[in-house]
Amino acid sequence: MKPLFQKVPVKLESSFSIRHDVRPNFGGIWHYHPELELHYIIRGEGVRFIGDNISNFSHGEIVLVGENLPHTWRCKEEYFQQGNNLSVEAVVIQFLPDCFGKYLLGLPEAYLLPKLYEKAKSGMVILGKTHEKLTVLMKQIAQAKNLDRIAILLAILHTLAESDEYESIARGQAFYQSNESDTLRLNKVCNYTLSNYKKDITLEEIAAISHLSVTSFCRYFKLMTKKTYYDFLIEIRISHACRALVEDKLPTEVICFDCGFNNVSNFYRHFKKVTGITPLEYKRKYHKK
Repeated sequence: MKPLFQKVPVKLESSFSIRHDVRPNFGGIWHYHPELELHYIIRGEGVRFIGDNISNFSHGEIVLVGENLPHTWRCKEEYFQQGNNLSVEAVVIQFLPDCFGKYLLGLPEAYLLPKLYEKAKSGMVILGKTHEKLTVLMKQIAQAKNLDRIAILLAILHTLAESDEYESIARGQAFYQSNESDTLRLNKVCNYTLSNYKKDITLEEIAAISHLSVTSFCRYFKLMTKKTYYDFLIEIRISHACRALVEDKLPTEVICFDCGFNNVSNFYRHFKKVTGITPLEYKRKYHKK
């Protein structure tokens, strides 16, 4: 999907950006920027898109997104409905690799930082004790000022650089450029799919949303995303199925139809193709944690 370049606002008196967001939802614009982004979700649930990966996110997740890696967090549909009492909360740090000056990365004591930034180009979900340390530091930096901000960010980078407690997110590194019309079109397709994945979406229907013929849409979508539209739709359905399996409130057969699959065997086949394991194995793997 071709994302929109985003100019990250940084105050004149700051060398990097820190936000403590509390709002109804995270929006959903697919974008990228040259800054790395450390994203700590205090409150919120939905589906995140990072590079070529589609996965669920929930409360407490910490993700490091590398420079120019496209990403967006899309909340569950309940967060967009009027009159609900839901809201999201996140601490977001955005910083250029050389935000502390061009000499830091060349220092022998900082040799792990370029390695960290290289790993971040595929995105990193932070786990274990590293996650525990970062939750404290992220809350501290949201309140810090002046030199304290720099000291805490260095502590965060030090913690990340020395840790192997993470999972990579995207399979490939990508740098994208786009114009506004491309971005609006692909975001419209994405948002429509996320709102309607439970029903049968025909190529004619989604092509009409894009104001393209079916043939042009299929060619365009494959060019932009490196996958077919139906592969994209199935990945979204499977991501919702994974969340439902973890919540363990419904039988697998009910989850199958609730996520838009028309028969159980089809669901099992696609689930194993996307995740590499069966729904039962996925549920057991999660509940062992």
